[in-house]
Amino acid sequence: MLDVIRRLDVASKADVARTTGLTPPAIATIMDSLESSGYLVQKGKKFGGKGQPSVMYELAPDGAFSIGIHIGRRAIDAVLTGFAGQRLMEQTFEYDYPHPDQVRTVGNDLIKKFKSKLGKRVDRAVGIGIAAPYFLGGWGEELEFASEISAQWRSIDLRTFFHQPKNVLPVFTENDASAAAVAELVYGTGKTCRDFIHLSINTLIGGGVVLDGTLQSGPNGNAGAYGPMPVTKSSLSTVRSSSGSFEILLKRASIYILMRHLRENGVPINRAKDILAVEGNGPALVNEWQDDCADALAQAIISSISVIDVDVIVIDGILPKPILIDTVDRIRARFTELLPAGLVAPTIVAGEFGAWAAPVGASILPLHAMFGPDRGVLTKVATERKPIMIGAVT
Repeated sequence: MLDVIRRLDVASKADVARTTGLTPPAIATIMDSLESSGYLVQKGKKFGGKGQPSVMYELAPDGAFSIGIHIGRRAIDAVLTGFAGQRLMEQTFEYDYPHPDQVRTVGNDLIKKFKSKLGKRVDRAVGIGIAAPYFLGGWGEELEFASEISAQWRSIDLRTFFHQPKNVLPVFTENDASAAAVAELVYGTGKTCRDFIHLSINTLIGGGVVLDGTLQSGPNGNAGAYGPMPVTKSSLSTVRSSSGSFEILLKRASIYILMRHLRENGVPINRAKDILAVEGNGPALVNEWQDDCADALAQAIISSISVIDVDVIVIDGILPKPILIDTVDRIRARFTELLPAGLVAPTIVAGEFGAWAAPVGASILPLHAMFGPDRGVLTKVATERKPIMIGAVT
């Protein structure tokens, strides 16, 4: 019932009864209980129908709270999220590489700060969600990480990585690309579409698959692992060609490839957020990467829909919004050129969360573990699942 109200934004008891198929008396009893427990609040009345006006309900913003932390290869992002999806506080800390000691210190400080922000409401905090790449220390050579960084991440269990001296909250973990798909599932495309693929153009490309309103992870957590997907070779002069007959998507549709393409052509840049400010031949170089990226992603999308039938492809990531939208336009155009007969084209759209997709998705994990319609829909309590693997690829 809470999920129905979240999807509708506001709903009457009659609306919920129609959607769930439960009887009006049962709905009335449960919703009254949810309201008295602080999970629902009244939101005016709806007039115009027969009989008395209907009381409308929405999720109570203070019904519960959760903390989401994304440990990325270039930054740690954290968000404090309320029960209705509002972001109460956001923090970002950038680094050149994710040294475990530094990440732990920053994360501990953020958790402490967020709990302090809640004050007396901290008792309604339900957990901490942590999103990170499965192989956080992997691809160290490409990303210019020191080898010892990769070695340290191999032995780290994110469930116990951060320290909570007081008000200990349960910890939930997920792959960062899957967490980004969760954000889109709960607060974006997923409110109206139950079958979609989410692609994250981040430092390294990643993805998530949502079917029948459920995030698919697979027995090994590899569902949506787009990085190794085979595509044709890159046209960029700065991409080291592989020895095989094909390239992998990671080396054509990742931000680190764009950064390298700019730097090796004399454009100094370290962060994706600075792309809009590049000068000289910078814009032309960005265009080259966009076309190469679009070609590769169009191939990947065609491969995907040949196996999985979805309505929408959502493309998001850490690119500045204007660059992201332009890149999605190019992907859509290239996809149309390459689409073979016999396949139904999905709608290709840009996501709305940008760099905050993974931390927002992480913050949703505890909320859905406690309040989701099915505990298996998005995640499991950390003690019930294997720890997330974040070491280097072996």
